[in-house]
Order: sequence, then C-alpha cells, then structure tokens
Amino acid sequence: MPDPDSYLLDTCAVRRAFERAAPAYDGAAVLQKEVARRMLERLAYIKLEPVSVLDAGAGTGYALEGLRQRFPAARMLALDLALGMLRQARQAEGEFTRLGRRLFGRATGLICADAAALPLTERSQGLIFSNAMLQWCNDPPRVFAEMLRVLEAEGLLMFSTFGPDTLRELREAFAAVDGRPHVSRFLDLHDLGDMLLQAGFADPVMDREVLTLTYDSARDLMRDLKTIGAHNATVGRARGLFGARRWAAMCAELERFREAGKLPATYEVIYGHAWKPRPNALADGRAIIHFERSPRTALTPFGRKGAGGKVQQ
Repeated sequence: MPDPDSYLLDTCAVRRAFERAAPAYDGAAVLQKEVARRMLERLAYIKLEPVSVLDAGAGTGYALEGLRQRFPAARMLALDLALGMLRQARQAEGEFTRLGRRLFGRATGLICADAAALPLTERSQGLIFSNAMLQWCNDPPRVFAEMLRVLEAEGLLMFSTFGPDTLRELREAFAAVDGRPHVSRFLDLHDLGDMLLQAGFADPVMDREVLTLTYDSARDLMRDLKTIGAHNATVGRARGLFGARRWAAMCAELERFREAGKLPATYEVIYGHAWKPRPNALADGRAIIHFERSPRTALTPFGRKGAGGKVQQ
C-alpha cells in the first residue's frame, strides 16, 4: 500500500495540467457542468442578496452566467489556480459583453491565486460558490478558514467536491498491477462537515449522490480525464512511462467492471453549504448582543400591538 504522503498533490503539476487543458476543457467537462447546474438550482431556494460573489475554482467560467442570472446586481469574481483557465473565461465572456459590464460597473474580476491564500479582504464576499475544486487542495481546513475569513457575516459558502467512491473502478484496476498512487484520495462527507465546523462555519448541510459516466474503452476514459486536466498529480506518482505490459494488465482488470458493453466511471459527488455566523464579541473581547424585533409585534404610542389587533399595556 502506498505511503499516505504519496497522495499529497504536487500543486505545480496541478497548475500545469489545467493550463494545458484550458483550451479544450469545456468540450469534455460534462460532469463538472452538470454538477454546477445542480448547485445553481439549489441556490434558487436560498434567500440571499450578496453584493459580491466569488466563484472559487471557476475554471473557464462556465458557472458565471448562471450566477449572474441569479444575482444580477452582484459583483462577480472568478478565481482559479491556472491562468489559462481564466483566459478562457475572459474570451468566453466576449468583448462586447465585457465592455458593457465594465461601463455599468459589473465586469467580472479575474483572480489567479491559490484558494488556500485568497488575495481578498476580510468580510468582502456575500457568497462563495465553489464547484469541483476542493479535491485539488492539499489543505481543505485551511481553504475553509480562508473562505470564512473573506465571507461577510451571514454570508454563504456553497461547494461541491468528490468523495471516496470516485473513480473506484480505475483505482482498483491500477492497484492490481502497480503499487503507486494513480487516482487521488478523496475526502469523506462526514470529514468535510467536521472541517466546516472546526473552521467556524454554522449550520453545515451535507449530502451526496452518485453519478456514472460510461465509456467504450479505457483509453476513452483516460483521454477524457486528461482533457479536463485531471492528471495524476500526486507526489508519489511514477515519473516514467507506465509501460505497455502494465497498461494491458490494468485494462484487463478494468474489464471486470464492464456492464451492458460499457466501462463505468463512478463519481461520488458531495454537496455542502454553510453560513458564516454573526460575531458574538468584538476584537477586545466585549460581547455583542443582537436585538431583533419580532415580525408579529408592532409598537404603538400606547403599548404593544399583538397579532390579534388589541393593544396590550
């Protein structure tokens, strides 16, 4: 069994893979776009009017238009580790649309940075939307802490990532012929929920679903992963060629999973959202007490008017 440290990600390799994948990404990112669509549907049921929205791990910006439609008055920021992805996002937006948004103060801000070190001020974002990014981060607790820092009080984090059953067929097939890591490790839903609470988020909601893509051959599956930049970027990966003999052995192992003439690729999609709570104390330690007027009580010059309309002294 590989050393657990061998599953750590080489951040430079991750960046290079997505830089190379950027021009062709949109044509192959069927799953990522579908998950983003489902996340946007969930946002429709949440009451929120953010002044600024951060799409963390925006890729080519495929979720930005849906976010703009949901929050037309909000400023949009797109952050990604790979500059090539942001260039595709800018190109997809179009010069005319970009000019109009710039004139009316709603141009998308593009930020090339690591999510574990967000170059944003504290309490500057009302919503952080992050689709299929967290699995590319070595330190999710630090990423959550950064997201909490830049969210305003009562701001929302909504994210998706992949769970341990993701690409299990490929992982098992490689494990049968090679002792090195070939598929990344993915975090469990419960661990992610615990990390949110430890970071300081409130009311986390987590759920999961399993989606399956199918392929004619192992080569088609690997080509799709390469096209979206999902290379093996673990630090323990083999640096040389895999070899024809081991490739044939891996393909033979993968054939065990073939159903109805197709090879499945399982994705365990994890969804989560949580809120940044209002602070209970000032920086000097003094407590903050929040007062809220009951919506069923109206004050009158003569006393308190209840829901029934009678004045109560």
